[in-house]
Amino acid sequence: MTAHKGRRATRPGVRRHLWFTPWVFLAVPLLTTVVFSLFPFLNTIVLSFTNATPLGGGRFVGTDNYREMVGDGQFWIALRNSSLFMVVVVPLMVVLPLLLAMLVVKQIPGIAAFRAAFYTPVVASGVVVGLVWSWALGTQGLVNGVLEGLEWVNAPVGFLTDSQLLLFSTMAVTVWKGLGYYMVIYLAALANSPGELHEAAALDGAGAVRRFWSVTVPMLRPTMVLIGTLSAISAFRVFTEIYVMSNGSGGPGQQSITIVFLIQMVGRGLDGSVGYASALSLVLFVITLGFAIALMRINRAEDRA
Repeated sequence: MTAHKGRRATRPGVRRHLWFTPWVFLAVPLLTTVVFSLFPFLNTIVLSFTNATPLGGGRFVGTDNYREMVGDGQFWIALRNSSLFMVVVVPLMVVLPLLLAMLVVKQIPGIAAFRAAFYTPVVASGVVVGLVWSWALGTQGLVNGVLEGLEWVNAPVGFLTDSQLLLFSTMAVTVWKGLGYYMVIYLAALANSPGELHEAAALDGAGAVRRFWSVTVPMLRPTMVLIGTLSAISAFRVFTEIYVMSNGSGGPGQQSITIVFLIQMVGRGLDGSVGYASALSLVLFVITLGFAIALMRINRAEDRA
């Protein structure tokens, strides 16, 4: 009884110290978030209203950077290219990985090797992927060699020298690199989907195509919205592929630049405009946040319907 009372007597003291324990574990993640995420974000907002350079804090200029953006032709080129990138890449990223997942979802001998092969580009460095495809798509590269060997073209195709072809070439590389990542997300969703619905549809006489459209697609709609959101944000923020495959030039006449490419272009160097680059970054953040909110609301509206 005495021991029991002793244990009970210590409980208030223990409870007084328990509130501190979770903060010990959260201290490092919170500090990391504040230092490397929250502070840079708030600092970017402040810098967007200044004429700061890499060598100095600059002075407050109000909304001059945003007014300059409206009249900047390169900004509208970058916005057009980023929007086109998103319009083309996102539907492909939603559909193609799903079809790929449907092909490799079956548990048959050797299927793991195919899954690994499809996922390999995901773990490859974006710079390495860009360099490999730059070699393959160059005027003396593999693709042009095959096309000329088959006599489908009379002269090398300017995949990397034509501004529009360069943009679509980088889209193809982006889709190729991201297929495996989104395929894995679909595979996880398919593994958690109830098989009873497919069995019931099969008993009702529904074929494979009908089961896909009537059972699989409705079940995967939340996953498709998630992938659409992730791929839209990634497509609008594309940089590495454009930079590497254009050899850092942004294509002929800088007609293939994207918003992120423009941000690094105006902010780099000792004479770069950090203030204007910060304003561009903030606009990019607002656009991507708008996409995410819109897609989430669409998904919620469909769920309520």
